[in-house]
Amino acid sequence: MTPIVEARDLSAGYDDSRVLHGINLTVHAGEAIGLMGRNGMGKTTLIRTMIGLLPAREGEVLLDGRDARGLPVAERARRGIAVVPENRGIFATLSVRENLRLAARPGDWTEDRVLSLFPRLRMRIGAGGNQLSGGEQQMLAIGRALMAEPRLLLVDELSLGLAPKMVDLCLDALIELKRDGLTIVLIEQNTARALDVADQVCVLSSGVQVYLGAAAEARQAGSLFATFLGSRGGEANQA
Repeated sequence: MTPIVEARDLSAGYDDSRVLHGINLTVHAGEAIGLMGRNGMGKTTLIRTMIGLLPAREGEVLLDGRDARGLPVAERARRGIAVVPENRGIFATLSVRENLRLAARPGDWTEDRVLSLFPRLRMRIGAGGNQLSGGEQQMLAIGRALMAEPRLLLVDELSLGLAPKMVDLCLDALIELKRDGLTIVLIEQNTARALDVADQVCVLSSGVQVYLGAAAEARQAGSLFATFLGSRGGEANQA
């Protein structure tokens, strides 16, 4: 089966600084990949390169088996790639409903379906984005991405700044989405919960891919987490 997106020997960076070095990552339909590593190791840079915000310096990004070089960000989005950015990117002056409707495309994801996934948003439907808690904003950011009818959902630092209860609610929603067949790439510092979502784990250290394998195997690799993630045996790092 042709992967949705694939990085082949991918290197990228900013100005004169090279951040990624020879990354190889294949994302197949229906799987979830946990993209892990300490802060500043290149995780967000990899996502930005995959969606076209950064050009590849070496190697290539393939979308549905075809070279995506020169393909605009908007076109990649139309082909089913949606991003939940680290800063959430919701419109602060628009209501929950307006944020959702602004992103809507024809398809299976309706406003009511998003609100069923996140009942808390239903209670806050008329509230402005700037009136929501951090957890509610993250729910809205995920819901808005779903309204765009993605085949691939890229989630950057889901738990950042959130209370543990909100982290659990958002990660449980991702588990449900994965169960429904959505393809997910998740950057997440809460390693234990990320492994609950992921089928595969890719670990970056200083822009180099130091581990790629099954999440079940990674869970047993205590030295992996101690060395590259700063935790023991997959313990959670609460943001």
